[in-house]
Amino acid sequence: MKQGNIIIKNATQLVTCSGFSAKKGKDMADLSIIENGAVIITNGIITYVGKDANCPPLSDFPEHTVVDATGKAVLPGFIDSHTHFIFGGYREEEFSWRMRGDSYMSIMERGGGIHNTMTATRNASFDELKEAGRRRLDKMLAMGVTTVEGKSGYGMDKATELKQLEVMKALNEEHPVDIVSTFMGAHATPKEYKGREDDFLDYLISEVMPEVRKQGLAECCDIFCEKNVFDIEQSRRYLTAAKKLGFKLKIHADEIVTLGGAELATELGALSADHLLQASDKGIEDLANSNTVATLLPCTAFSLKEHYARGRYMIDAGCAVALASDLNPGSSFTNSIPLLFALACIYMQLSPEEAVTALTINSAAAVGKADTTGSIDVGKQGDIIILEYPSYKFLPYHIGMNIVKKTIKNGVLY
Repeated sequence: MKQGNIIIKNATQLVTCSGFSAKKGKDMADLSIIENGAVIITNGIITYVGKDANCPPLSDFPEHTVVDATGKAVLPGFIDSHTHFIFGGYREEEFSWRMRGDSYMSIMERGGGIHNTMTATRNASFDELKEAGRRRLDKMLAMGVTTVEGKSGYGMDKATELKQLEVMKALNEEHPVDIVSTFMGAHATPKEYKGREDDFLDYLISEVMPEVRKQGLAECCDIFCEKNVFDIEQSRRYLTAAKKLGFKLKIHADEIVTLGGAELATELGALSADHLLQASDKGIEDLANSNTVATLLPCTAFSLKEHYARGRYMIDAGCAVALASDLNPGSSFTNSIPLLFALACIYMQLSPEEAVTALTINSAAAVGKADTTGSIDVGKQGDIIILEYPSYKFLPYHIGMNIVKKTIKNGVLY
């Protein structure tokens, strides 16, 4: 991947989000802003962060491109820490069914939902999935996303799960956006295993998971822990097996009903527990007392017309909260960062400062990358965005509009 040399000068606000781990509770409001700031990126790595007046002379950096950020806010690149962006087909018909009142789970139970996408993804070629994924990554980059997590889980057989992950590996090598891949074979039970969920998990654990690990196709492992999908004990068994193989853990937790997924995530030391619309007070307390990030997906609640996760309550309780789009063809067919900001601030009652933290350093922690990205700190990757306005507060205020003027990835301007 290309590494660049850039100097950003005269930033009205340099929003550093400085740190190397997730911020919890009231600390999420601390953005470590430098007024009239400057950043130097050399060979893709940040080498100076500070006041413009203290920046070394430009004559010392003849090979660097100089970007004037007068009247602009400069932030870390956004990290979308929960997506399913590699998939075949679409589910526009099911969206119209939901608008008539059909529930997401009822559609899934009659063979739609994830099963619909599973069939389309199994039938799609490697090149078809790759080209569709590339287009989605291009749109992410334009909205300031410099790192994205992508899950498999639309194959639920060995060949297709590997195909999805191989597509992500190829895109990660070619596209500017960094991809953190997650194996999620346990996304649902395929029809051929209907009524034999434990047998299906045995198949994943014995035949698919070791091959994914052997080929180095995923860093993380995830499961849909939900009523009528996989219960707590099944999820514990699956994630424990993944942990033994060296995977980092993530979990779809407490989305539809209160099941105890948040508690399980902290028990197993997961990077994140995601969704959490129905997380219990105990689960939230456990998250606050752990290093597990609470990743909230307001676009999904918006799309499904569900109550939002208790983001304000979680932060006040001391949790580290992240935000992500949950881009997928069913419950959240969007990767809109502007919409995500608006929903988080208006309906989940996060402050603009907390929302910025949630989409930068905390999302970096949710994918195990807080040591290398998610903030503007010396030694980290030069992943930075420049807004067209002088303040980060325009992100939720200019509702639904992309205000990212420039995206810089590893010191390269896009």
